[in-house]
Amino acid sequence: MDKQQGGKRKGKSSERGSESKRFRSNAKGNTPVKKNNPTPKKSGNPDEIRLNKFISNSGICSRREADEHIAIGLVSVNGKVITEMGYKVKLVDEVRYDGASIRPEKKAYVLLNKPKGFATTTSEGKGRTVMDLVANATSSRIKPIGRLGRNSKGLLLFTNDDTISSKFMNSKHGVARLFHLELDKNLKLEDLKKIQGGFKVEGKLIEVEEISYIDGASKKEIGLKIKNTGNTIIRTIFEYFKYDILSLDCVAIGHLTKKDIPRGHWKHLTEQELNTLKML
Repeated sequence: MDKQQGGKRKGKSSERGSESKRFRSNAKGNTPVKKNNPTPKKSGNPDEIRLNKFISNSGICSRREADEHIAIGLVSVNGKVITEMGYKVKLVDEVRYDGASIRPEKKAYVLLNKPKGFATTTSEGKGRTVMDLVANATSSRIKPIGRLGRNSKGLLLFTNDDTISSKFMNSKHGVARLFHLELDKNLKLEDLKKIQGGFKVEGKLIEVEEISYIDGASKKEIGLKIKNTGNTIIRTIFEYFKYDILSLDCVAIGHLTKKDIPRGHWKHLTEQELNTLKML
């Protein structure tokens, strides 16, 4: 029995020695080898990013897919088609994918109830502008869709989503806006019918969706629905028939209304409002 125990002890000792050797061998093999490599230097402009990353950040596709799109000529930078892999761009560059402008930022949709006295422009040096009113709404570079004159008021939609913006640009298939106007005198019924039926000014056909008197108000107050992004066309309509517009208020954009938006305030579109807008 002592021999067996001794044998076992000998065997265990042998195993420990073997394990010890294996451990020492592995430890030695895992010891990191120091190399005298210099610290890599950062190069390039920190304000620039790779084009494929720019596209990926915009949410269109992955970087690998972006490289494929670049290679076949679907991407342009500042008007020039780019097929070079690794090409770098700045955030201020105009990058287009398949003709549509893209930006590496979150899409934002802001609805403003514009007061009088603010110009609808993104240009500086124009006094008070609508951009001052939505300055704190989002960090995304939004811009207004269409225009409301400085002395006009009502709803104005801002976004950085070109797909949504393009919906408003077609006067036939675009998004209708509803205006409440006050004229300097009563609108004659015959003029109202001519406007409703469509007419030409300098050879150009002008059409509206709807026009009517406001219930319970004088015939100076008119409701007008039109698929057009500017208010110049509205003034053209009434100037043609010898009326001056005293007040112009955009009260609805498609299904969007001024409910719960005081004058001078804004709100972000809800997911439901946005989905409905996309389906128009």
